[in-house]
Amino acid sequence: MSDTRTHPEAEPTIWPGLVVFSGMMLLILGGFQAIQGIVAIARDDYYVTTSSGLGLTLDYTAWGWTHLALGVITIAAAIGVFYGRTWARVIGIGIAGISALGNLLFLPAYPAWSIIIIGTCVLVIYSLAVHGREVR
Repeated sequence: MSDTRTHPEAEPTIWPGLVVFSGMMLLILGGFQAIQGIVAIARDDYYVTTSSGLGLTLDYTAWGWTHLALGVITIAAAIGVFYGRTWARVIGIGIAGISALGNLLFLPAYPAWSIIIIGTCVLVIYSLAVHGREVR
């Protein structure tokens, strides 16, 4: 005979849903980063400012490869977050932080897009850092 008071069921909360949402946002963020990278690689003249107007003086092809690499790593971390992997949460937080800083430097070239990505990164960092382990 088991006593339910000795093994109470965990109360369901909304936080695992927020972490899954963050995994989806990481997936979307990775896709956005990859698209931004592909555009920068394919069409240097697409962005409004000159490369000397960026936070770091690099050509858009270098920025494009950086964004494309971040996008691919972010997509891999998102898949790991869906499986509740700790390494994926750590990588997701790190990539979201790097992505926010990278888009802060990319702000003069494409301000609206960069602000949206930075806001998304902040939400992802919060939910993975505070409630990430609740997905298991």
